[in-house]
Amino acid sequence: MKVIYTYTDEAPALATHSLLPVIEAFAGQAGVDVETRDISLAARILAQFGHGPDSLGELGALATTPEANIIKLPNVSASIPQLKAAIVELQKAGYDLPGYPEEGGDAEVRAKYDAVKGSAVNPVLREGNSDRRAPASVKGFARKHPHSMGAWSAESASHVVTMDDGDFRHSEASVTLEHDTTLRIEHVGADGTVTVLREKLPVIAGDIVDGSVMRAAALDAFLAEQIADAKARGVLFSVHLKA
Repeated sequence: MKVIYTYTDEAPALATHSLLPVIEAFAGQAGVDVETRDISLAARILAQFGHGPDSLGELGALATTPEANIIKLPNVSASIPQLKAAIVELQKAGYDLPGYPEEGGDAEVRAKYDAVKGSAVNPVLREGNSDRRAPASVKGFARKHPHSMGAWSAESASHVVTMDDGDFRHSEASVTLEHDTTLRIEHVGADGTVTVLREKLPVIAGDIVDGSVMRAAALDAFLAEQIADAKARGVLFSVHLKA
């Protein structure tokens, strides 16, 4: 028995390096092999022109079998600008790839590139089950049994706001390392007390070190302000916390 873990090109790259070893450790105890397949935008482009394996095609065939165990991480639904940027990046890396044809260009090349843009992965691995339209039976039930809120009013108020300081987004900082080195991770308390969280973290040239913090005091102040604002506006308050 084996599990296929997909390598993709969105933020899960960080999750892959942290979560994949955990999955491998647990699966290994049960005698389950864990393999990876690259279905990133770059890998799909290379596969179209014979520069790499067609992992998406392989997994698409596997998904139709009872023994399929595929962990699919989020994929970029590539737009034309993203596709063109990926092509240029691969060309700079030494791959012999044609540019994306504009209108009237090589139709065969354009068709190959168009096959990897947009949501190219979900319909394959989900066997087409990425259609989110409500079935006729569900629509019919909703019409027969309308929601208790009744008719929607254009006067219904809503207000969306996000933190503008002290959160993960505004504190994030990253650096690309120029040399191999060893990092030390410390927590410095308000009183100056230093707690070593990681004594030695080996890194190599080209690694990207990224960090961000959520300041509890800023979050508490923000929530208090928004609760008061919601009461003043007469709207329902809800909060979405996401790292």
